Amino acid sequence: MSFENFPSGSSPERKTTTTNTITKTPKNDYRNIIIGALVVALLGALGYLIWDKNKHKEETQLLTSQIVTTDSSKNELQRELNDATMQIDMLKTSNAKGDSLLRTKDKDINDLKTRVQGILNNKNATAAQLSEARGLISTLKNNIASYTTQIEQLQGEKLQLTREKRIVTEERDVVKKNYDSAKTVIKQKEDVIDVGSTLHASNFRIVGVKNRNNGSEKETTVAKRVDKLKITFDIDDNMITQSGMKDIYVSITSPDGRPVVVEALGSGKFTTRDGVERFFTEKKQVNYVQGQKQSVDVEWKQNSEFQVGDYKIEIYNNGFKIGEGVRTFKKGGLFS
Repeated sequence: MSFENFPSGSSPERKTTTTNTITKTPKNDYRNIIIGALVVALLGALGYLIWDKNKHKEETQLLTSQIVTTDSSKNELQRELNDATMQIDMLKTSNAKGDSLLRTKDKDINDLKTRVQGILNNKNATAAQLSEARGLISTLKNNIASYTTQIEQLQGEKLQLTREKRIVTEERDVVKKNYDSAKTVIKQKEDVIDVGSTLHASNFRIVGVKNRNNGSEKETTVAKRVDKLKITFDIDDNMITQSGMKDIYVSITSPDGRPVVVEALGSGKFTTRDGVERFFTEKKQVNYVQGQKQSVDVEWKQNSEFQVGDYKIEIYNNGFKIGEGVRTFKKGGLFS
């Protein structure tokens, strides 16, 4: 039989109780620590979730704000581009010179518009790209302002030219009116001088002439004996008529009322100042000397016999009849 020694003052039962108490205390603390850690972790996770949600919400709001801002900027830029395009179209249609000026700048204008529109059509356009578009639109507006100034200057020059043209036209009209008046006066004076320079015939002597076998001539009034008409008249002195060759038209009308015309002998036509076309029997050129009286002789010989009755002789110069005379031939007797 064996024995165990126990310390004095202690019983086996008390020892057992003390040992059990010391063993159970560390286990409870460990459990509490784990539970506390889990609670802290849970609270941390919950806090993170709340923070992340708030941050995501802020980012979403910021992104939404940025999208709204971007769309607003795009819309504003699009309006500005449309306004600029409208101004260009108005400038083109306002006047021909402006259209001509803008046509020379079409490529530059279209390039700017294309670049801006490309940026605005980009759904993912960045702020930098929108800033570039804003700068391009500003350049386009400045160009339009410059073109507008140039067009206004051209319009001003056009108005000035129009005024100057009107003044020149008025001055020209005045000069033309004065010229026309002077021309009318000159024409009137020239007409007066022309009419006044017309020669005048006087002292008519018209005889029938019979040519004798010995070469001499004898005046006769018997129609069948007349070989030729001999007409003599004077051209009176005229201080207006200039010296030089003057055309004298001699028109002979036979007793039957027909003009005596033989083309082979130089007969023809002329026009009077009244616009009437007449036959002339013979044209005589006279070398007239200004202010002097001159005698003119005209002879007319025809192949056919002269008629019985009155031969009318008319003299024309410068379209006017300047004198006339009549010679009567009679029928001869039995022994004429």
